[in-house]
Amino acid sequence: MPETSAAPRRPFDWFALLAVAVTAAAYVRAIWFTPPEMLQGYAQKILYVHAPSAWVAFLAFGLTALAGAFWLFLRDPRLDRFAESSAEVGVVFTTAVLVSGPLWAKPIWGTWWTWDARLTLTLFLWFVYLGYLVLRGVIPERDARARLSAVLGILGALLVPFIHLSVYLFRTMHPMPVVANPDGFQMPPVMVKTFFFAFFAFTLLYAALVRARYAFATDRDALEATLDATPDGGR
Repeated sequence: MPETSAAPRRPFDWFALLAVAVTAAAYVRAIWFTPPEMLQGYAQKILYVHAPSAWVAFLAFGLTALAGAFWLFLRDPRLDRFAESSAEVGVVFTTAVLVSGPLWAKPIWGTWWTWDARLTLTLFLWFVYLGYLVLRGVIPERDARARLSAVLGILGALLVPFIHLSVYLFRTMHPMPVVANPDGFQMPPVMVKTFFFAFFAFTLLYAALVRARYAFATDRDALEATLDATPDGGR
């Protein structure tokens, strides 16, 4: 029998390994080498997951909207694949925000959840982009799927600056920013360093996850194109 050639393997992703290693280093520093906050104690260390997750979610949805807007003009499938990948990773990080927030709120506020403006808007943002992913899964025609997804991605991202400003616009239990504060950093220098290290680590992790998700989308689209080109549709 003729020998069949094995499917080509992707090279080992050293960038993903670097992202995981940097993230692990950030949280070793946060847990073991950064002191607990004077009033909140060890519960405050959830900040190093919660705030970077929020930053990455906002970054992901902003880039989803940007890629969708460019797709509407250029019709480049790479932009649509990137928008899809970024939105999916953004939903993962928003889930981390919505899980870590109540874990932090319970010992500090005495409740898991309150219908605070920022919390409620973040939950709504999560539902919008979850709907974005569902929309992509139910529309088979590529151009229509990309077009409708681009519009929803752009509209959803309009919530991001509103969420950021919500602590200034409404009376809220959510604390004011401790870093992006007009009066300067509201933390000791050692905590600020850990905070920015965690931000860098999560941004790197976002890039690694989007790379992996984009590679999957590229392979999937290539397979679909091959099946569409066969006379029987690949059946």
